[in-house]
Amino acid sequence: MANNQNQLLAQGMTFGELTQEDVTTIRQTLAKDCNDSQFKLFMSIAKSSGANPVMNEIYPAVRSGQLTVQFAVEYFVRKAKESPGYAGHDVQLVHDNDEFKMHQEQDEEGRYYAVIDEHSWAFPRGKVIGGYAIAYREGKKPFTVVMEVDEVEHFKKSNIGMQKTMWTNYFNDMFKKHMLRRALKAAYELNYDDEVTVGEAQGPGNQDEFQQNRRDITPNQDVIEHGNSKPDNNPDQQQEQKPSKVDELKSQMKSLFTQLGITTNDGIKEYLKKHAPDVNPGTQKGLIAINQLLEMHVEMQQAQSADEDALD
Repeated sequence: MANNQNQLLAQGMTFGELTQEDVTTIRQTLAKDCNDSQFKLFMSIAKSSGANPVMNEIYPAVRSGQLTVQFAVEYFVRKAKESPGYAGHDVQLVHDNDEFKMHQEQDEEGRYYAVIDEHSWAFPRGKVIGGYAIAYREGKKPFTVVMEVDEVEHFKKSNIGMQKTMWTNYFNDMFKKHMLRRALKAAYELNYDDEVTVGEAQGPGNQDEFQQNRRDITPNQDVIEHGNSKPDNNPDQQQEQKPSKVDELKSQMKSLFTQLGITTNDGIKEYLKKHAPDVNPGTQKGLIAINQLLEMHVEMQQAQSADEDALD
């Protein structure tokens, strides 16, 4: 019975090279901890971004009832390879006993960039103390990310079980992936968040509310809060009825559609039918999910526009 339900749920979720059988397999394995709504949202994000779960480019995690959608470094590598001017990348760890020297230079526009002068080693190399990743792009200076181990040690103390486990047991690999992701994102204007967290609020009477937290995997987190506008100092205006959270989300959705160049009702309906067929735009939960997809498409459009400008 459960298998039949998964097969029915998988209908309409195929995209790219993913077959319905693939989607069913994803539901039973990678997304086994998701409820049906979370699975639909995860697949909508995967489809919208073009990230393939079967190729380990994107995967879901559920913690305390919250869905976190994570993009793997493999996704950013593929997007970089698909970008104009891709010329490869490199990532290395620096150990205690390595010979390592670097300096900074300025390009024609006055921007600084790092240059590795020397990196040589012999065994034993000692423990890892830092590292660097370089993203190469035709017609541009190499983009280099240089980091010390201290900058990522906090991941070993993460309250996210899997993240803590991976950084503790596979530190070298995780450190290299972290640096490479940052270098590729910067060099190729890949404006995608490493993680998108969407989960149900737990407060009484707010079971339909969602909290969104978009964050890059760095010490800093940019938390997007809905409905926390500051009160106006005018007493008369304070007495006026404030717009509901749903109204604010609808206004945000309209603005995002405008940024995408979609300004007609038919265009909006076509977009929702294509990208969010199972999401109800009449609910707060649905509006937040739709706005999340819209924001991702706006970022993708901006990245594409930046690439086109660079080629002019």
